[in-house]
Amino acid sequence: MIPSFKDIHQKFQLEGTYFNREALKEVAYSFVKEGKPYEQTLGNFLMDWLDDKTHVDVYTSGSTGVPKLIRLQKQAMVNSAIATGDIFGLEPGNTALQCLPSNFIAGKMMLVRAVVLGLSLDIAEPIANPLATNQKHYDFCAMVPLQVEASIEYLSKIHTLIVGGAPSSAALIQKIQSVSTKVFATYGMTETITHIAVKPLNHLPKGKRAVYTVLPDVYITKDDRNCLVVNAPRISEEQIITNDVVEILSEKEFEWLGRIDNVINSGGIKLHPEQIEEKLSSLITNRYFVSSVSDKKLGEKLILVVEDTEASIDIAQLQENIEASKKFSKYEIPKQIYTLPKFKETNTGKVQRFQTLASLKL
Repeated sequence: MIPSFKDIHQKFQLEGTYFNREALKEVAYSFVKEGKPYEQTLGNFLMDWLDDKTHVDVYTSGSTGVPKLIRLQKQAMVNSAIATGDIFGLEPGNTALQCLPSNFIAGKMMLVRAVVLGLSLDIAEPIANPLATNQKHYDFCAMVPLQVEASIEYLSKIHTLIVGGAPSSAALIQKIQSVSTKVFATYGMTETITHIAVKPLNHLPKGKRAVYTVLPDVYITKDDRNCLVVNAPRISEEQIITNDVVEILSEKEFEWLGRIDNVINSGGIKLHPEQIEEKLSSLITNRYFVSSVSDKKLGEKLILVVEDTEASIDIAQLQENIEASKKFSKYEIPKQIYTLPKFKETNTGKVQRFQTLASLKL
């Protein structure tokens, strides 16, 4: 029997203490009135979750545009939590760490999973390395790539880790191959109540390619743009049409190729920036992205934009290194490299490509 959003699992613990619904309301109020900023945010969401409404209003991240307010049904959030529990084998009494901001969906859902699945949840400030001073071990945790990068030497404290919010670089994926933690990338968005698919980033059998596997009761197709279409009746009453170009491998598996709104048509050749960026990861340690500018001959000219806070990048040498690499076709080599001291980003640290590109004033 699927629990109601009004139910608090009897095994649920927050910071080592069991709470029923009324006691949890008091904790939420205490967080809002007396807590640190990240606790106040968590308290506000708890109060929303425990009120009599059947929905919560959540802002999207704003990585591809202006953040917008959308309405999510609480029961759909419960169903999402159960699907996550099923795919990762989470059981009542398992321990979990919440180290993401609670003002966005990924942080909110860590709390919902704990309440619904009966997890023992600890709260940590959403800093770059939330594990450094924490001596405990956890069965489950969610992070963004920046946190994973900063926490490499401490990841053994976590059994299963999901990573979302932004793609993990090839360099980061290489670093986690030797850790004991089982690390998974997630695919999803606020509209799908965080992830609807996951793929392993380490501990893969030799020769096996990492692809996304959808959660239970999620069904996938493509539209005429080759973009992913998601049917998840337990999460959304409406079909979700994405702007993500994919290759569907089976009814349960797909490979993400990139955003259709990022696709570059250079001289009739269609280029996916995300695929080029993955190839660049071994050559650049700073943040960067691939984009395009108008060109009379090619229509769109491929460019590379690199964040250079210390003005230390030798552009000519970087261009030479890219051209010398055998990873790139001649179409994938940037025609121009630009640097900026600071990228534009969302409140959650995602790079805003279009806003950053506009600041170049090309």
